[in-house]
Amino acid sequence: MVVRQRGERTQIAVLEDGVLVEHYVDKSSHQSFVGNVYLGKVQNVLPSMEAAFVDIGKGRNAVLYAGEVNFDASGLEGESKRIESALKSGQSVLVQVTKDPVGHKGARLTSQVSLPGRYLVYVPGASMMGISRKLPDKERTRLKQILKQVMPEGAGVIVRTAAEGAAEEELAHDVARLSAQWESIERKAKTASAPELLYSEPDLTIRVVRDIFNEDFSKLVVAGDEGWDLVDEYVRYVAPHLADRLVRWDDEDEDAFARYRIDEQLAKALERKVWLPSGGSLVIDNTEAMTVVDVNTGKFTGKGGNLEETVTKNNLEAAEEMVRQLRLRDIGGIIVIDFIDMVLESNRDLVLRRLLECLARDRTKHQVAEVTSLGLVQMTRKRVGSGLLEAFSEPCECCNGRGRIVSLELTDHAQEGQRGRGGAKADSRQPKDGRQARGGRHERNGKVDQGDALSDLAGSDLAGSGVAGSGVAGSDIAGSATAGQATAGQATAGSATAAGTDARVSDAPTSDVAGSSAWGSAASPDSDAETGGSARQGGRRRRRAASREQGPPDQSTLGDSAPGLSAPVQPALGDSAPGQPSLSAPVQPALGNSALGRSALDQSATVAPDGPDHVATAPPAAAEADAGSAGETAAEG
Repeated sequence: MVVRQRGERTQIAVLEDGVLVEHYVDKSSHQSFVGNVYLGKVQNVLPSMEAAFVDIGKGRNAVLYAGEVNFDASGLEGESKRIESALKSGQSVLVQVTKDPVGHKGARLTSQVSLPGRYLVYVPGASMMGISRKLPDKERTRLKQILKQVMPEGAGVIVRTAAEGAAEEELAHDVARLSAQWESIERKAKTASAPELLYSEPDLTIRVVRDIFNEDFSKLVVAGDEGWDLVDEYVRYVAPHLADRLVRWDDEDEDAFARYRIDEQLAKALERKVWLPSGGSLVIDNTEAMTVVDVNTGKFTGKGGNLEETVTKNNLEAAEEMVRQLRLRDIGGIIVIDFIDMVLESNRDLVLRRLLECLARDRTKHQVAEVTSLGLVQMTRKRVGSGLLEAFSEPCECCNGRGRIVSLELTDHAQEGQRGRGGAKADSRQPKDGRQARGGRHERNGKVDQGDALSDLAGSDLAGSGVAGSGVAGSDIAGSATAGQATAGQATAGSATAAGTDARVSDAPTSDVAGSSAWGSAASPDSDAETGGSARQGGRRRRRAASREQGPPDQSTLGDSAPGLSAPVQPALGDSAPGQPSLSAPVQPALGNSALGRSALDQSATVAPDGPDHVATAPPAAAEADAGSAGETAAEG
């Protein structure tokens, strides 16, 4: 045990084999109330909550539950034990603090006062006698016989583990001292006016030495003159046989905590993730209802064997480290541990036994429940203090301890290095119709990404727009500037179009066509309004010319969707103008099979008033005649 005093702060560390397992901290400005005895004043009683709020002079009212009320002292023997019968508003009541205020909760009280000593706990007004179960049966029998002789009538006692091997004189001395303390409290209670402090627990150093320091410790190191005087005097008074284990730290050049690497281990205990010796890890999260612990293999991949053996070894290490973290962080309340799933029942029992063995060294009251159907180990541990993290931290002012800043705007979760084609980060908040930024380097070089053109042709605006009735589907690409044969006022780029210039449609409806930008510049405003940009017309014309070489036109109705195509259409090879590359990838047409090689039929199609999805077609006779002329034009090409 190492004790260090710095100014108003006192820290006590307990190490087992050089490893920090427990830590206690106290400040003179914020001392613990646990163990103090007050004469409180009842503020109000809530029968529906079976609780009463008591003013003990600390600003915030403390709570006294019905289960902690001493009904025998209230003179209600034989009556119904209801809290409204024992307590009334404005009444004075003798109470003791059992738990410090935590968060928005007030301190917990009990009216069953108990005074702790070195070897036993004195319980006035009770008749029971309890002995620690950690002691062997022979020692328990010896202590029971001694206590029958030294205990006064009308008082109970609980024998602590430290009483093992204690002589009868030491036990009698402890009983006499605690009995005198209780008589002093009773005298003060008769003359005091509520609320008032009647008995205060000693300094943190004295409490820890009294409750913990025993023969199991090899030495007790004390740094600081004031702390040394206090500890040395107390130990020589209550346990003179342990006085030779006291060590005074006189090295001014080196700190005691630094010498035993306590500060380093404290810093790791304040982190969320705890690494295991083999490479696995624990992730500890504290919630409002419980503390949740997740066990991970992390970097541990095992050394031979199979997966079950690797997982079991990792869980055994996690069980040992978990108990250490519970003691060091002073975690209380409901605790749920999610071990890695194990197939064999024997391995699950082995991990649970290891957890119980390690918990045997924990002096705080705890209880391990059965393992749930999901493989979760649930347990409870008495919460006394606020915990290690709360002692060395405070909630964030920005997020109030939540760890996240909430905003009504959508946040960009794009990973670093995930960028668009133009070199800029992709903006997840950009609307679909504003995709001009995706062109990037290809647009700056006068080229458009073919993948973007294919995706837009297959499932974007063209499939559901009024392309079928725009009157541009009947244009031919066999000779020179022939687009005017299909629709008046619609022109293409002359020989560049006739030669099958490899122009790829960009994402933007009004973007320029690759190379000479012929289709985008020569198209009329009327055709642009109808088709969503004349650049898209050229792509359909080339595909229709290619389909005319492959066979007769399809007589299916308009409005078929592009996904219904059974095979992609290859554009005619050799049609590209000099210096222009031809399309090498298959192109999916925006419309269905009906768009291939149909000029007059598309020319006579009109968009129905209901929307672009409802298309009215031309009569069958006109379709046959126009299909024949389209075939002749393709043969000339």
